[in-house]
Amino acid sequence: MSRPLLKATDIWKSYRIGPSRLEVLRGASLSATEGEFVAIMGASGSGKSTLMHILGALDTPDRGSVAFEGRSLFDMPTRSREKHRNQEVGFVFQFYHLVPELSVFENVLLPRLVGTSVAAWWSSRRAAAREVEDIIARVGLTERARHRPNELSGGERQRAAIARALVMRPRLLLADEPTGNLDKDTGQGILAMLGELNEQGQTIVMVTHDPNVAGRAHRRVHLTDGRVGEP
Repeated sequence: MSRPLLKATDIWKSYRIGPSRLEVLRGASLSATEGEFVAIMGASGSGKSTLMHILGALDTPDRGSVAFEGRSLFDMPTRSREKHRNQEVGFVFQFYHLVPELSVFENVLLPRLVGTSVAAWWSSRRAAAREVEDIIARVGLTERARHRPNELSGGERQRAAIARALVMRPRLLLADEPTGNLDKDTGQGILAMLGELNEQGQTIVMVTHDPNVAGRAHRRVHLTDGRVGEP
């Protein structure tokens, strides 16, 4: 059996609310192999988003480990972990998180600018622009590339967010309720796009409360009482 691309082991996470502490994750473990499409199911408030943020190194666990190709994310220096997030992981969120003042093109370009010096950007800007145009075309937004988010439909905003997530050609795509803010038909279109990406080899871990959405994945797991279990 091949080594998992991503492996989370015994993840615990809690938050202090006033004088009390809320335990969200209580020993959650999960793995995903290269090219797999995994859906994490659970009720609202079960900790799905918290787990996804930890898998992508956006948040740190109280204890436990997350390894990417065998390398522990939380043993990395901060700069290395930031580089990992930028280059190896793409994030798609329910509420898009597009920068409202920027066009679709500029939003998709943003990850290419992170950590790039002025000199390096100047020499690579034309190639970067072509790559951004290609990924925008791939999600069907060429005609909307110069529009700002408030000029787009919900489905177009999510496609723009997917383009931004893919522009660095990440090994892992993390999707947090990617259809949760969309109507049924638009959501089906986004799911079809994720399915096509997976067929092309993209590894995807998606969190959702909807069994119909989760049905698109190769494998479904359930987050209950802070732990992950197979159905």
